[in-house]
Amino acid sequence: MNPLVALHNTHVIHRARAGGLLTRDRVHALTAADLTVAPGETVGVVGESGCGKSTLAKVLVGVARPTSGTVSFKGRDLWSMPAAERRATVGASTGMVFQDPSTALNRRLPVRRILRDPLDVHARGSRAGREERVRELMALVGLPRALGDALPGQLSGGQRQRVAIARALALDPDLVVADEPTSALDVSVRAQILNLLLDLRERLGLALVFVSHDIQTVRRMSDRVITMYLGRIVEECPADRVTDRARHPYTRALFSATPGLLDPIDPIPLAGPVPSATRPPNGCPFRTRCWRADDRCAAVMPDFSAASHTAHRYRCHHPVEEDQSTQDLVRQSLPREPP
Repeated sequence: MNPLVALHNTHVIHRARAGGLLTRDRVHALTAADLTVAPGETVGVVGESGCGKSTLAKVLVGVARPTSGTVSFKGRDLWSMPAAERRATVGASTGMVFQDPSTALNRRLPVRRILRDPLDVHARGSRAGREERVRELMALVGLPRALGDALPGQLSGGQRQRVAIARALALDPDLVVADEPTSALDVSVRAQILNLLLDLRERLGLALVFVSHDIQTVRRMSDRVITMYLGRIVEECPADRVTDRARHPYTRALFSATPGLLDPIDPIPLAGPVPSATRPPNGCPFRTRCWRADDRCAAVMPDFSAASHTAHRYRCHHPVEEDQSTQDLVRQSLPREPP
């Protein structure tokens, strides 16, 4: 199956600011990213804050332009298209759900107008047809029709996120990117929004990229999980293998920090300095915190290696064995007491 969207050797570098002035420092937000998303597939993206997850999400939907590399959508290079064609392609075929619906929605517009705006911009159907589509969208995400005249400030957090999801679906996109879609919501509402996204994915046949720091939720939502560290994709693993078959030490450490309630374990401690995205270290970026690192890790960035499963790859000179338990890794990673 041909990929819906593909990144190849994609970099995003920002100029850093210091004291309000542009400096010569550069932030390496995304480095050498290679990624494909197939039609109907759900790809989860995990990693600590500042690892490049949101930058990757914006690149996938054409909001952020890469510094170098390519972004292909349905086989065509997005950034070689004329600007008008690119906007039409991205606007009609992709949707994005942002982290905080309070800031993502125009607080001065009623729900009906928010949902109709994409239809108006892309001149979809007649005026009556657009109004009917707004009603369909509200029903699709479980919003009562009576809320059509409400302003975002009059809605609950969960209702606002439902509006944001409906807006992302307005033009029947092939791909929806959800960037931390539940982190700003109360715990009691999160499960409702996650279940809604799962239901919509099945009903509409969407490709979904789900970005979150909640790695157990990502595992549940996804077909495949991408682990990012300091702007790099360091592992790509089927979701049903990521908890106990992940090969990269960082992926194992992430999942050990939020274990299942039925099988609690101690988290793998990550000691050592967290590197800066403005001055990333030589070699493997994780080596400053990795208990398995050696001189080779400091000298050479590892290439991708393939695991026994065809859809599993990782970048590590000293990968975790597939049958090695996380409990064993916890014991290995603890600092040894002097004799």
